[in-house]
Amino acid sequence: MAAVLERGSLDVIEGAEHAHRLDEVGAAAAAIRAIAGNETAPEIAIVLGTGLGALGDAISVQSTVEYADVPGFPLSTVESHHGRLLLGTLGGKRVVAMQGRFHRYEGYSLQQVTFPVRVLQALGARTLVVSNACGGMRADWNAGDVMLIADHINLLGDSPLIGANDDSFGPRFPDMSEPYDESLRAIARAVAKERGITLREGVYVAVAGPNLETRAEYRMLRTCGADVVGMSTVPEVIVAKHGGMRVLGFSMITDMCLPDSLEPATLDKILAVARAAEPNLTALVRGVVERI
Repeated sequence: MAAVLERGSLDVIEGAEHAHRLDEVGAAAAAIRAIAGNETAPEIAIVLGTGLGALGDAISVQSTVEYADVPGFPLSTVESHHGRLLLGTLGGKRVVAMQGRFHRYEGYSLQQVTFPVRVLQALGARTLVVSNACGGMRADWNAGDVMLIADHINLLGDSPLIGANDDSFGPRFPDMSEPYDESLRAIARAVAKERGITLREGVYVAVAGPNLETRAEYRMLRTCGADVVGMSTVPEVIVAKHGGMRVLGFSMITDMCLPDSLEPATLDKILAVARAAEPNLTALVRGVVERI
């Protein structure tokens, strides 16, 4: 019967569901350690997006854990997402990579979508690197370009933090003035310059999907300030920031979403562009990880 008080002093409402439960996160982390061993405790967590498997291939894998073997983990239903954790080293650092993520359009709640982020942090990761395939909405950019995410817009109509807050995870009202760590972005810019990689920088907007957008919707999203559009990433970033993690994000532009010259997009085309651009993204992530 506790009442909701003014902003900044929210009491837990009796009977309210927690967004994530500490015991469930602990059980999932324990299951991963039982398979992979404690010696693989990661420093950095990486989320691999659609068609970005080559980055997984660059990891010196010591253990592989199937999502099905981790209590509380959803199962990937997207064709290009493998559904497993890769634990090993990249650039001399201990990492854990999610080879396959979850989306709201699969029918999962945002709490389910982001549960793995809590688990990766419980394993020891303090930095999260997220990647995704996206649609580009700027005429001066090209399919195959990689964009460094400077900020995001959440148009999913929901937050993964809805529910009673557990202060052991983070504060009730986490600050989002800098969701993507500026010091990590500076490293990414330096790596791109040294390796001659064109690196765009801009704003990612997350929509629910799974349908792609109409011409009118692309115009609206550009007017809102977005440079690229996708169906993921933002929920994971919110939860990571809530937990105090540093976050770096990359978007791979796999199709152009220009209202006046819009062409039908297919998954085959998107994956083909992603495969061609993978070496640049892999080089960027490896270069950043080496310097963290």
